[in-house]
Formats: sequence, C-alpha cells, structure tokens
Amino acid sequence: MDTVVVLTIIGIIVLAAAVLSAIWVIRRRRRATLQQRFGPEYEREVRARGSERDANQHLGKVAGRRDRLDIRQLEPAARDRYARRWAAVQTEFVDRPGPALDEADQLVTDVMRDCGYPVEDFSERAELVAADHPQVVEHYRAAHAAQQTYHGNSDASDTEELRQAFVHYRALFDELVREQ
Repeated sequence: MDTVVVLTIIGIIVLAAAVLSAIWVIRRRRRATLQQRFGPEYEREVRARGSERDANQHLGKVAGRRDRLDIRQLEPAARDRYARRWAAVQTEFVDRPGPALDEADQLVTDVMRDCGYPVEDFSERAELVAADHPQVVEHYRAAHAAQQTYHGNSDASDTEELRQAFVHYRALFDELVREQ
C-alpha cells in the first residue's frame, strides 16, 4: 500500500477515536450533571424509563423546561401568610383529616403557583419540582397518591394513611416556603 493511503487511514481512525471519545465524555458529563441536579429522582427515572439513555433524554427536557420558568422565592409577607394557613389546616386535620388533606394539597399548589411553577397538571408539577427539590419530590408523589386513594375510596383510607400523606405534604411545603 502507498504510504499516503496508510497515513490517511490512520488519520481517519485517530479522528474517529477522538470523536467517539469526545461523545463519551460529553455524555458522562451530562449524566453527572443530571444525577447531581435530580438526586434520587435520577435513579427513579432510570427505573421508570428502563434505560439510562431514555432517562437522560427525558430529564434533560425537564431541566430545560424548568430553566425557562421564572421560579422565585416567596416574599416574607407571603411566607408568613402561607405559614398561618398551614397552621390552620394542620389544626383542622384532627377533626376532619380528609378535607384537611385536600386543603394541604391546595395550599401546596397555591405556594407553587406563587413561586412560578405551572400548576395545571400534577405530573408536570412533580417533574419540575424534582428539578429544584429532588429530595422532597417523592413526598409530594406519596401525598398525592394517598389523596387520590382517599378520593377513590374514602372508606378505605384510615387516619394513619391520611396523617402520613399530610406529613409528606408538609415536607414539600417546608421546602417551598423556607428562605434560600
């Protein structure tokens, strides 16, 4: 073979190896960034999607949607108002656990709306909250599931299940209203 042809082939192989290496590094960095941002939510999404690639793609889209939103902290007056509402709802739980759970859900939704999250769809809310608060989004999902169970069959929901759901809502509420 001619030396020029051999050098061209070697050059193409080296270039291809460099491109593949760069792609591999970019994917690792992207994965690491998503893992750091989404915390435990990252592994949950991998399990739910069945592949790391699909999870990375989906969480990348979620992060992009979240980053386009104008999420803001609550003003001190709003924070105080919501804290008073929470205390009232918590007191009501003793006598009316089911309705108090509904009010807790509405209160969390109101806080999210004031912070700038879209609130029309629970799944979207949960995904977007996961981008900012990955440590508590599972609380939100658990509370929502318990509330759905309560509404599906209020006779089947015992007070302890409702109390646990209320505690889950409290975890997200505290995260949303605390000062950063």
